[in-house]
Amino acid sequence: MHTTLHYRAAKPADIAECIDIRGKTRENAVTAARLSEMGITLQSWGDQVKSGALPGVVCIANGAIAGYCFCDRSSGEIVVLALLPAFENQGIGRALLAQAVAILAAQGHTRLHLGCSSDPSSRSYGFYRHLGWRTTHAFDENHDEILEFYTSARAGA
Repeated sequence: MHTTLHYRAAKPADIAECIDIRGKTRENAVTAARLSEMGITLQSWGDQVKSGALPGVVCIANGAIAGYCFCDRSSGEIVVLALLPAFENQGIGRALLAQAVAILAAQGHTRLHLGCSSDPSSRSYGFYRHLGWRTTHAFDENHDEILEFYTSARAGA
């Protein structure tokens, strides 16, 4: 059976499913309880999506969310990219990331950033670097390496 994929802007109503998926990712899974400890709740995440502060894109497969990517409109950060394991290696993560990059570029951001594992054996390490993200040689409060990416957007263009 062929799975039809559909991409669309994330809505506040998607956040419960996104929280569930975040706990099911193969690497770097984060439970709903841990997200809540970090101040990320259904209410707070949904409010940020509703206000436009945290735009995102979801991939729908077979009527359910297979993965998503959210970004911070004000800082230019890719906040999270998550995908259910059954949908890995199909180009979905790349497509979600590209759409989030486009959202931030449309906002005028030319330099984007994200936190990523500095362990070369992690999937994210190679994934982002393969797509042109480069290390800043800095680390965030979670001990993730900060990567940056420059868009083709030009401020004021």
